[in-house]
Amino acid sequence: MTVVAKILQSKPEAAVYSIGPSDSVFDALRLMADKGIGALLVMDGEAIAGIFTERDYARKIALMGRTSTVTQVKDVMTSAVLFVRPDQTSEDCMQIMSSHRLRHLPVVDNGKAIGMISIGDLVKDIISEQKYIIEQLEQYIVGAR
Repeated sequence: MTVVAKILQSKPEAAVYSIGPSDSVFDALRLMADKGIGALLVMDGEAIAGIFTERDYARKIALMGRTSTVTQVKDVMTSAVLFVRPDQTSEDCMQIMSSHRLRHLPVVDNGKAIGMISIGDLVKDIISEQKYIIEQLEQYIVGAR
């Protein structure tokens, strides 16, 4: 089973993208579009204040008739942020994401955000792990003849 640290290492860019609570939702959306990501950590200094996702935009801006250029991130972010540690497994992450209907999980080590994993990262990792197991079983079967 893969641990989160290995998943982070396999990502092409391990940067933690964030936005401030007082920044506009428009600025958050621009950053997300520029980086090709679906979520940003909302950082108040070194502390995680929340997370802002595409889902937050769709449900709390678009559907409520707000304007992204004047609405601050802190007004629509998700404040209760679940996170994982680098030593947790992909299975742990899938359980958390499934039970809480999340698509992104920050990775925190010693109180500091060190990365973000998505459901796509986990699916890619699980498929890779299953492919490896299948190859090993095939080699075992062929070798046993």
